[in-house]
Amino acid sequence: MSLRVVGAGLGRTGTLSLKLALEKLLGGPCYHMAEMLGHPEHVPLWRAAARGELVDWEALFAGYRAGVDWPQGSFWEEIAEAFPDAIILLSLRDADSWWRSASETIFKISAAKTLAPEWYAMVEEIFTHRFVWPPDDEAAAKAAFERYNADVLARAPKDRLLVWRASDGWGPLCERLGVPVPGEPFPRVNTREEFIGRVAATQ
Repeated sequence: MSLRVVGAGLGRTGTLSLKLALEKLLGGPCYHMAEMLGHPEHVPLWRAAARGELVDWEALFAGYRAGVDWPQGSFWEEIAEAFPDAIILLSLRDADSWWRSASETIFKISAAKTLAPEWYAMVEEIFTHRFVWPPDDEAAAKAAFERYNADVLARAPKDRLLVWRASDGWGPLCERLGVPVPGEPFPRVNTREEFIGRVAATQ
């Protein structure tokens, strides 16, 4: 089994909905930050990648059909090189709405340091090398977000790149993957309110 989709979009761009959608379309699991909860052994690998060390991507993604969200998005180019037949999926969102969502969810958790120490260290290393750290300044975070997306658009091979927004739903994904459109609504999950409610329930 090999990756058919390398997600280049960052967190809070509809990636959990994409995870569920791609699992439906491809009939196999999709790697996502949520997936890592069951794979703490992956944390050192992502930290190594952030430091520029070589990672066996085929081994890390063994059994997966796709991958989206952080931390994978930050390494889209290396992963796409390891899986040359996969499409590169850039999920986009308006920078202002992205900041409102990210600052009240994933960045709030990072700022509170409620993550396990090794997870916090991983996030800090990846963001330091591949995004911006700390991500609590609105102007700096939005600039990093826009810079990152522009870089993907500029450097991803055009014949492999699919740009997608949550409002696009099934259509572009199904067309590019050559699969029929499911007879059910596109999954809409992990809204800001749902995320906050889930975190609150664990505290």
